[in-house]
Amino acid sequence: MQPRRLITGLVAAGIVATPVLAAQASPAATTTARSKTIVGVASSDPRFSTLVKLVQQAGLATTLSQGRYTVFAPTDKAFAKVPKATLSALAKDKAKLKAVLLYHVVKGRVPAAKVVGLKSAKTLEGASVRITVRSGSVFLNGSTKVTKADVPASNGIIHVIDHVLLPPA
Repeated sequence: MQPRRLITGLVAAGIVATPVLAAQASPAATTTARSKTIVGVASSDPRFSTLVKLVQQAGLATTLSQGRYTVFAPTDKAFAKVPKATLSALAKDKAKLKAVLLYHVVKGRVPAAKVVGLKSAKTLEGASVRITVRSGSVFLNGSTKVTKADVPASNGIIHVIDHVLLPPA
């Protein structure tokens, strides 16, 4: 598929924000979102209560509130797909929890328009996440789908995903 047609398809699918779509958002909502850090945006969205709780447990709230980052953020529904025993074990092992959470974070602002041109992105955990585009959708590591892209924050961008990513062993 031609890159221009791919971007057009992603825009039509709502995966890539366009200036026209951004102009349709209420100015107050856009300003409020942009004035909050990544952690602030996630904290104010009930879909991310599990993620925010784990970020706080891992001691990453300050880190993710400073600097520029892109976060592939799993929703509460994504965390519900992880076995409870696995989540409990992660919550008890701060180092492993931190590694899993940092595997969802890429340094710098990487908007959807740029993500679609990448084959992978190095995470703060150290390993890279694979990126593919199929049928107008972006997937990480083959099966984790980006369900909403380009959620703005004052210090970066959030891309909502439907599964929790696990770093390679």
